[in-house]
Amino acid sequence: MIELRDISFRVQEEKDGEERWILKGINLKIDKDSFVAITGPNGSGKSTLAKIIVGIETPTTGQILLNGEDITELSISERAKRGIGFAFQQPIRFKGLLIRDLLRFAAGRDLSTEQACSYLARVGLCALDYVDRELNDSLSGGEMKRVEIAMLMARNVQLSVLDEPEAGIDLWSFHNLIKTFGELRERTQGSLLVISHQERILEIADRIILLEEGQVADEGNPVKMLPKLLDNIDICNYYRKEA
Repeated sequence: MIELRDISFRVQEEKDGEERWILKGINLKIDKDSFVAITGPNGSGKSTLAKIIVGIETPTTGQILLNGEDITELSISERAKRGIGFAFQQPIRFKGLLIRDLLRFAAGRDLSTEQACSYLARVGLCALDYVDRELNDSLSGGEMKRVEIAMLMARNVQLSVLDEPEAGIDLWSFHNLIKTFGELRERTQGSLLVISHQERILEIADRIILLEEGQVADEGNPVKMLPKLLDNIDICNYYRKEA
């Protein structure tokens, strides 16, 4: 479905002007209808990799293929048209915009109240209580993240990229968020790529990829990977913390 070939990314430091490689020769394939989790220590390049996949950043070297098409130079909007969706680590709030309107925008068509509510119900929100609410500070972090996932469902994306969906939400919201991943896969029949430190998310993935210092250090299924991650003294604290 999507393939990354020798992806590297370099930045220039503002303080001293020196160049630093954030990613170094990443090769990665994500098949259709799969759940891939990318994890690793802070600063390992996880969020940068997510931004490169969705088109927020352009790789310094390498190539990105989506269903065989080279999308390396395409903008974030062009990639969105081709079925790549992104959920931010800190969801964007739009004062004055209703959740109903966001879902209509995501779907690309007018939605009845019943249709809009069906997406919200799938992510565990009491639909009639939320459909006409504004996307403002009255919504908690957990509510915002579930609304974002409902938006991905409405778009019917091929690949959903979620950057640390557990960040900034309470434990109750986190457990409900976990349930929405299955709903998202079922609704879109697409693939999930989740950037996460959370053990509960890693253990339900089909495949875990460990990044260290901008490179793929290891990969495999949870049975193989979790014991290694949890036994590694240097990074184990990243995987044991609660949402």
